[in-house]
Amino acid sequence: MEPAPHRLMLVGFLCVCFFVTRSTRAEKPSGQTYQNRLTPIVNPRPLLADYPEFVEPIKEIARYEAPALVRDDHANLRVRAWRFSYNARGIIEIPNELCADRTAMIVVHPWAIDDGQGWRTPQPAGVAFACTPDKNRLCLGHMTRVVNPLLKSLRGKVALVAYSLPGIEDPIRKKIYRSIHGRPTEQDRLRGAKELAARLHSVSYRGSPLASQLTLSADTPVADYFRQFPGLDASARFNHEGFWNLPIPVARPLEVAPDDVVIYDGDGYPALKSFLKQQGIRHILLAGYHADMCVCKTTAGYRNLANDFNVFLVGDATQATFPASDTSRFATSSTISSASMEVLITQVSWIQYQSTPQTASGRGRSRP
Repeated sequence: MEPAPHRLMLVGFLCVCFFVTRSTRAEKPSGQTYQNRLTPIVNPRPLLADYPEFVEPIKEIARYEAPALVRDDHANLRVRAWRFSYNARGIIEIPNELCADRTAMIVVHPWAIDDGQGWRTPQPAGVAFACTPDKNRLCLGHMTRVVNPLLKSLRGKVALVAYSLPGIEDPIRKKIYRSIHGRPTEQDRLRGAKELAARLHSVSYRGSPLASQLTLSADTPVADYFRQFPGLDASARFNHEGFWNLPIPVARPLEVAPDDVVIYDGDGYPALKSFLKQQGIRHILLAGYHADMCVCKTTAGYRNLANDFNVFLVGDATQATFPASDTSRFATSSTISSASMEVLITQVSWIQYQSTPQTASGRGRSRP
């Protein structure tokens, strides 16, 4: 999530009308003809059903299989994916065969808050990341259970494992993480870790309490009430001055390897695009926090990446914001379903690495 300004980090823009067609991708000429055949799938199993504590399974009955969309020669990474189409009146599943060495795994905004590194939710009324300490703990549990094992299974196979974080590369994080600008030494990392701990523990995490009295007019008390007591206020009033200037690290449950890369939102998308192209990246496996905000709208969000890369949003390795609920299950399921109208969705169990690459002549179709 983007920390400056603070409201943009935590509050998404209101969606445009649901039924208006959104098209931001430039039309590009194609050198091949795709046979858009839709074959009904009989008795389909629920989608995103492997981690029901984090994502409510999707049970749309109308399901179709389409021909492979991405078919790299010498592919060694199978990524089955799906999308929803109102015009097709159902979900379309598409097998894909990727070269792992042309693929990047990116986790958007895994903020390290309330994870023991020192950055904490300000008390008694501050908000950050999932906005309450309890919700933050649920996200940290999701990282431990779902995202970190996925990263470990792909690291050393895909070309790149990366994380996006707010802000710019500050002097402390520069010592800790490899970025698009350079790579720290092991000595730098040790020194940076000490500086990070000292910095995060040096500030106050106390803000003002909620107002005990509000001034309401006779004619519009409801408007006055929400104006003075909004659903979300991440300003210095509740979060303390300087809170958003602290260097946000990658959350502790994600075991960052020395070759992993941190992407900073402040560098902007053109710099990220250039870096990925230089690494030979064609495909993106995208995960992170939160699917209705940062995963789609920030520098490494799919609305940027999908213009230039083949993007697969890993639905169960992603969480949505979940206000007024004690679980992310339903919010995430709903958000992923909406995202499926503009990006392909996969899931952890559908990402299958094969040690023996397949050529075009040796491919077969399988449904994991």
